[in-house]
Amino acid sequence: YNPRKLGDPRYDKLPLSIRILLEAAIRNCDGFFTKEEDVQNILDWQQQQEKAEVPFSPARVLLQDFTGIPAMVDLAAMRDAVAKHGVDPDLVNPKCPTDLIVDHSLQIDYSKCAIQNAPNPGGGDSSNQSQPPPRSTAARPPSRGGSHCGGQRGSCSKAACSDPPASSGRPTSVQQIENTPLLCPFHLQPVSEVETALKNQEMELQRNKERLHFFKWCSKAFKNVNVVPPDVGTIHQVNLEYLSRVVQVSDGLIYPDSVVGTDSHTTMINGLGILGWGVGGIESEAVMLGQPVSLTLPQVMGCKLVGSINPLATSIDIVLGITKHLRQAGISGKFVEFFGPGVSQLSAPDRTTIANMCPEYNATVSFFPVDHVTLKHFKKTNFTDEKLELLESYMKAVNLFRSYEESSEDPQFSEVIEINLSSMVPHVSGPKRPQDRVAISSMKDDFQSCLNEKVGFKGFHISKEKQDVRIPFLHGGQEYQLAHGSVVIAAVISCTNNCNPSVMLTAGILLSKKAVEAGLVVKPYIRTSLAPGSGMVTHYLNASGVLPYFNQLGFEVIGYGCATCVGNTAPLPEAVVDAIKKGDLVACGVLSGNRHFEGRLCDCVRANYLASPPLVVAYAIAGTVGIDFEKEPLGETSGKEVYLRDIWPSREEVQQTEEDTVISAIFKDLRRRMEKENTFWNKIECPDSVVFPWDHKSTYIRSPPFFSKLSKDIPPPQSIENAHALLFLGDKVTTDHISPAGSISRVSAAAKYLQSKRLTPREFNSYGARRGNDAVMTRGTFASIKLHNRFIGKPGPKTLHIPSGQTLDVFEAADRYQRDGTPLIILAGKDYGSGNSRDWVAKGPYLLGVRAVIAESFEKLHKSQLVGMGIMPLQFVSGQNADTLELSGKERFSVALPESLRPRQQLTVRTSKGTSFSVTALFDSEVDVIFFQHGGLLRYVARTVVENGPAAAAGEQQLTSV
Repeated sequence: YNPRKLGDPRYDKLPLSIRILLEAAIRNCDGFFTKEEDVQNILDWQQQQEKAEVPFSPARVLLQDFTGIPAMVDLAAMRDAVAKHGVDPDLVNPKCPTDLIVDHSLQIDYSKCAIQNAPNPGGGDSSNQSQPPPRSTAARPPSRGGSHCGGQRGSCSKAACSDPPASSGRPTSVQQIENTPLLCPFHLQPVSEVETALKNQEMELQRNKERLHFFKWCSKAFKNVNVVPPDVGTIHQVNLEYLSRVVQVSDGLIYPDSVVGTDSHTTMINGLGILGWGVGGIESEAVMLGQPVSLTLPQVMGCKLVGSINPLATSIDIVLGITKHLRQAGISGKFVEFFGPGVSQLSAPDRTTIANMCPEYNATVSFFPVDHVTLKHFKKTNFTDEKLELLESYMKAVNLFRSYEESSEDPQFSEVIEINLSSMVPHVSGPKRPQDRVAISSMKDDFQSCLNEKVGFKGFHISKEKQDVRIPFLHGGQEYQLAHGSVVIAAVISCTNNCNPSVMLTAGILLSKKAVEAGLVVKPYIRTSLAPGSGMVTHYLNASGVLPYFNQLGFEVIGYGCATCVGNTAPLPEAVVDAIKKGDLVACGVLSGNRHFEGRLCDCVRANYLASPPLVVAYAIAGTVGIDFEKEPLGETSGKEVYLRDIWPSREEVQQTEEDTVISAIFKDLRRRMEKENTFWNKIECPDSVVFPWDHKSTYIRSPPFFSKLSKDIPPPQSIENAHALLFLGDKVTTDHISPAGSISRVSAAAKYLQSKRLTPREFNSYGARRGNDAVMTRGTFASIKLHNRFIGKPGPKTLHIPSGQTLDVFEAADRYQRDGTPLIILAGKDYGSGNSRDWVAKGPYLLGVRAVIAESFEKLHKSQLVGMGIMPLQFVSGQNADTLELSGKERFSVALPESLRPRQQLTVRTSKGTSFSVTALFDSEVDVIFFQHGGLLRYVARTVVENGPAAAAGEQQLTSV
């Protein structure tokens, strides 16, 4: 479907993110979910933004296992329901392609190759850290403690490690990179696969056996469902590196890739030109079942990037700089789309990192249209030449391809924010707090002012006459001097933002190609260390040939874990400590972590700065933070001064190494993991049945009662007669108050249920882990200790059972009402259901027997969730509420429903006191009315399959019967 064939000049002026919404609306225009009016509204975006409500049908759904299990359990139960009507249960499948990544199950029960016993505030064996690691003088570091990997607590258990091959610089081919051995983190010598991973997998299989058994069945039973097993990767990694298509090809159609996902990192995908954002579990389930996402046509803020990036600025400087500007721009709930000549300077990893920061500045998406940088990136991934050719030709045919240098291609935006990339200079943070940022060009002057200022967050109050003091000391038989600002700790750590490969490679290339070759050294008394965030970091540093040069400057891999950040630094040399104390010096630590409060690294190191990995190395070489890198040299070799600019690699050099070394290796490794025989996954046995064999003893997986008494025909409207109020709530009741979350209290209704199944409190696990068990989740609904119920008068998960006058758990009261055949409502104030979306926020009230919620106002998304479960959202007329109507909540309430219910129809509520008041039924469309008549989306889909059979499975049903 080519929107350009509309022949409408407005199309080429639309932001490219809106063009994707338009194409999806045209392709899915069925006259029911998506109407021609919706297409026209999107095309008229300039006039309709923030006014029109439009549908969006994404190309696929992304689930992680915690949020995916309720959706898949519902589909399995739906198969049972249609089978009872004599319909082939194999017809029940998601209509939207769904990827479910099992990545939230793994816990670390065993760990051998990791620092676990370094000195720390909580105690622990410090014997292994009492001596500083030896400084390497050769390209390959010697192993510590002998020639084998063993004999130390916390080291690997391998009996022997063979010597690694001598380094010959950067590998010249991907084949060499792939063959680079994994290294023991303590000895940097090759080791075979560590058996601890297998032990952790065995524990994962044992702990999550029921859930994994169910997922394995889903992978075989359902069409349109792709289950990515454990031990492949995290959901956002797999989405970025394997599932992303940019262009989808299905049933003879070519169309843009797009996605909604239940993971907070879903927005990363916009960095690759794929439109997508995060949704709640119940919204994702609706999309799986064929319902589009409903959104108000958003404003699109154009973010124009101009200028050239500062040569010393890292990717993290750019990402955080752009994030800061967008946070200040006030763009909450809007789309952001990047354009301008500066965009071409950002690599694909840079773009995905910026897109991932959406929650930091409250945008819905941060979209980077496809350009030549995107194509170059995919050449290094799992895209064939044929796929790349299709991608490029299609995106150009429908005008979704950008050349950022061509201003004539710039669309019209709601507003434009211009950001000059040259204004983003590298910073460090300190000397005591992470929020105190200092441009490195001002670092020397800033540190001097800190010496002068009174003691505080930015002051040490050193008298003028003592600021130039220098204290000599001996170390290793040689004399050195310490002064204020001398660096004594330098730690390269690839955690948090600094896990971006480019900053680690900048540090590595800075060393490997420039610093060591220039003859620069780090003074031996400086406590240096290298703590990669994962084995993959060590792998690509080794594969790119820079690790031996790190070692030559003293930055040796000390293990994997939080070390320097939490004060687990090995003691400084005694002579250094004595010199600091003798001169009352403000000595400095520089690290690329995220915590550096005064005295945290070492009690005698008062000034600590957070910096990017390459700047940590630069300050270590300089030996002081009191340096102006622009005007002063790092050091002198052979009578020649060497400046930072002389050894700093260009962005092009770093990006090329990143693409050649990191990207290719990671993608090939992920593809291998996806396509190889997964022994762990294959061990899990599951039946080949079309319907799931429920285990009635299971406390994790149960068939939910959403389809009980499902009739083939639509039942007539069921008026509410003599309902009691289950809860009488105030304003701003959030989804946290409603939906089960967190640990299961030992005195809760859910705990009583689990104890009845002979589980001990230690075996309760959390509500999140038991999302597939409706009995647990229903008992956890409204179980928040912060719930303020006006019937009770104090916070707590209790309510009043009105007929008996007893105070009970909410579930216990609801259970009594249901046994007595009494319908229930909820009375509430303003903004009912605000907060994050949760999958049980409407399912729970439905199973408690709630037929309607009467409130002053509803959060828009939650209102849709209630309708989707067959619960009526009823709104008091303007100016009225429970107080103005003098409702005590103890009345009985009746609501008569007409035979032909209309969107936003006014209804009358009658009370047992003889009074009545009007409410508006918040059904926004005919679709909402139809869902309600069916008893919710789930029952609508099941009934459609029963009624239409194979046609429904193919998505061809039209609700003419309604």
